[in-house]
Amino acid sequence: MTLELFPDTTRLTQGNTLAVGGCGLVALAAEFGTPLYVYDEATISARARSFRDAVAGYPGHATVCYAAKAYSAPWLLRLLAAEGLGLDVVSGGELQAAMRADFPRERIFFHGNNKSEDELLLAGAQGVGRIVVDNLDEITLLARVAAKRTARIPALLRLGPAVDVHTHAHLLTGAEDTKFGLDIASGAAEAGVRAMLVQPDLELRGFHAHIGSQIRELGPYRESVERLFAFAAKMREKTGFVTREISPGGGYGVRYTADDPETRPADMIREVTAIVLDAARRHGFADPLPDLTVEPGRSIVAPAGVALYRVGSVKRGARTYVAVDGGMADNIRPTAYAAKYTAMVASRVRGDDVTEVAVAGKYCETGDILIQSVALPLPHVGEVIAIPVAGAYQLSMASNYNMAPRPAVVVVRDGRARLVRRRETFVDLLAPEVVGDEVKT
Repeated sequence: MTLELFPDTTRLTQGNTLAVGGCGLVALAAEFGTPLYVYDEATISARARSFRDAVAGYPGHATVCYAAKAYSAPWLLRLLAAEGLGLDVVSGGELQAAMRADFPRERIFFHGNNKSEDELLLAGAQGVGRIVVDNLDEITLLARVAAKRTARIPALLRLGPAVDVHTHAHLLTGAEDTKFGLDIASGAAEAGVRAMLVQPDLELRGFHAHIGSQIRELGPYRESVERLFAFAAKMREKTGFVTREISPGGGYGVRYTADDPETRPADMIREVTAIVLDAARRHGFADPLPDLTVEPGRSIVAPAGVALYRVGSVKRGARTYVAVDGGMADNIRPTAYAAKYTAMVASRVRGDDVTEVAVAGKYCETGDILIQSVALPLPHVGEVIAIPVAGAYQLSMASNYNMAPRPAVVVVRDGRARLVRRRETFVDLLAPEVVGDEVKT
């Protein structure tokens, strides 16, 4: 069985069913419908605390910032704010979610490679803690926004350290050829530093880099941190600027199947913290140490989520296809990244009729296969399939493909379930459409 991939509070009941947070998954599917996303609050809190503890050994100021792009919702942001985390947002919409949650503005970092003027104006008006600048044109734009304010805007400059990692090509963000940040090797990063230093309304505080996602080894972080501090030392010598903040980003890997290698993100964060401390001392930034920010997203929420689907048909042929009532509209990752998942039959975990099946989505695409092959007690029509590690980059990337309403979300804890997002309706889908005489000129 693969219970270790499910949230911390998952239990196999005496009735051979699955329960999370003291709530039976089959009962939740019956009450709230399917597809349904179930989040275990205890798992999220435990992950947040373990990551916060992992940076506690840094002698300077250290912050764990949750990367909201993994999944952004007011209930989640309130929980993480209460746990003392910071927040990375990459859009005006994610900032609005943070505002709805009343997330402390000084702990919000605004990322993104093409922020609009309206987004920067909103961020400035809200007094977010940092703007992470991506390119030279953004410096000009941000300076124009900052000139309208009475206080300087604190910012970090995102660097391209030209570090390759072993992950999917679509998850690389710090390689030599990437759309993110200003690369060090070409001189673009130095140009960015000089451009920011001459802007009276901008306060350059330090440097940021993010090298990718689903990283399971420390080597790339060590290389990236070394290049960040080497660049910082060079800028200190050439311009007199002394970095006060450093961020090596996030990207810590999680397991999606039992075949994936074991990952311990908290241990990796602890090691990265030590790497930063060592590099800071070697490059002359130990007195005082720069503030440190790490940015886990997936590794906080992915293990806390379970996706529930109801079986609509079982079709035998070249292989056995178990068709469920969700798929690529609520989880595009298998189609976009060839991501792999596992599953259980929530209502009949153990059974004698174990069969290799493909779990197929309901959408009109050949590529809409959630799981290419998994061994399950042969599912029956009407039974509930549970897919673990479903908390990140599923709902945040969900669509209305085939005009499908996006699913509901519930949070469980201590035997209680609360609805935090209702299922979309067909009325919701058609609300933005303007038809016939409704068009105004």
